[in-house]
Amino acid sequence: MAGAALVLTGSPSLAPLLARGALLSPFKRPAPDAEFPRTRLVLPGLRVDLGRLAAYERVCGFPTGEDALPVTYPHVLGFPLAMRLLSERAFPLPLLGLVHTSVTATRHARMPATGTYELAVHVEGLAAHRRGTQATVVTEARAGGDVVWESRSTYLARHGRPTGARQEDEARKPLPAVAEWRLAGDVGRRYGAASGDRNPIHLHPLTARLFGFPRAIAHGMWTVARCLAAHGTPDSCRVRADFRAPVLLPGTVTYAADDRGRFELRGRGDRLHVTGDVYPA
Repeated sequence: MAGAALVLTGSPSLAPLLARGALLSPFKRPAPDAEFPRTRLVLPGLRVDLGRLAAYERVCGFPTGEDALPVTYPHVLGFPLAMRLLSERAFPLPLLGLVHTSVTATRHARMPATGTYELAVHVEGLAAHRRGTQATVVTEARAGGDVVWESRSTYLARHGRPTGARQEDEARKPLPAVAEWRLAGDVGRRYGAASGDRNPIHLHPLTARLFGFPRAIAHGMWTVARCLAAHGTPDSCRVRADFRAPVLLPGTVTYAADDRGRFELRGRGDRLHVTGDVYPA
């Protein structure tokens, strides 16, 4: 449960937050029963930077110039607030190497790009994961006092030995292939510049190897945004996505979808990278 609200006068600057999180990461001791910050950060009067929005739309494949936010863009707007919480000394998971594992987002109404919004972000809790400890971050966007968008994202700090086997969907059949995408090695850097998420696991092979990845990996939110740009979303919709395996950069993936709102990204041997669905809210 969120604690007292702290009202901000502006969006936090990401660079010092990421630097603080990096410096504190070696001293963190992640555990599912650890204490965590309960503050609810609130940012009123937010206006969207249309130039930055256009850069995001281009790297993710959304059409540019429309007076409507892509369904994934409020996550980008709330990301600096989330990073302020996740980079605090009191937050027990190390920011460096933190992996986004899932997102569920609901857009209740069309969100004009020229609108004014109030954002609120808090950490809902920690939980054990077979690979370590996972945190859930809740983000809300309001317009005129009404919640127009909300999400829950989970972030994993890997530590210890994996326990148990991952449960996969029973008898899951691959969805019909729609397109094959060849992903350039700079996708992580381009998305990082547009979104502000410059986690080193996404930027360069050398920094990714420090956290156990053979090459840089694509941002989870880029993969789901790219899928939704291809799929399309109604003004009022609910989106769910699970990030099952890292997408290595550069690489080739298959985008697949069906007429029931399900989508997925697959790699070689039909390895699942992302599974999800989108349907009217």
